[in-house]
Amino acid sequence: MEAQHLHAKPHAEGEWSTGFCDCFSDCKNCCITFWCPCITFGQIADIVDRGATTCGTAGALYALITAVTGCGCIYSCFYRQKMRAQYNIRGDDCGDCLKHFCCELCALTQQYRELKHRGFDMNLGWAGNMERQQNQGGVVMGAPAFQGGMTR
Repeated sequence: MEAQHLHAKPHAEGEWSTGFCDCFSDCKNCCITFWCPCITFGQIADIVDRGATTCGTAGALYALITAVTGCGCIYSCFYRQKMRAQYNIRGDDCGDCLKHFCCELCALTQQYRELKHRGFDMNLGWAGNMERQQNQGGVVMGAPAFQGGMTR
């Protein structure tokens, strides 16, 4: 049985909950991502990695890679792939890399909105979200259970 957060909005199984170019549907995050994408990336990484990577560590590494190579998008595309796998969202690795390479900001804001849509408070990080769920006696948020077999 898949864990669902009480405030999650329904959307088509296997699809992103918002469009790739819906950046302005969350203007605050759009502005933060435009001026400092390492913050948005750090928040995403913390939740996707289930707290194994902290927001600060992931954001700092993203900023360092971007400053040294100009290619933070290579690092962030791996998190898009991981997130798609966790939530059974359709797509492919090549498409993920192209999206991050061509429009890093749209890709990051879409991932941020997806996690928000799935009930995460992005400001709390993984640990804060888990604590909030335990205090509310709610269902723990996380990736759906893996169902083996071919999907194509």
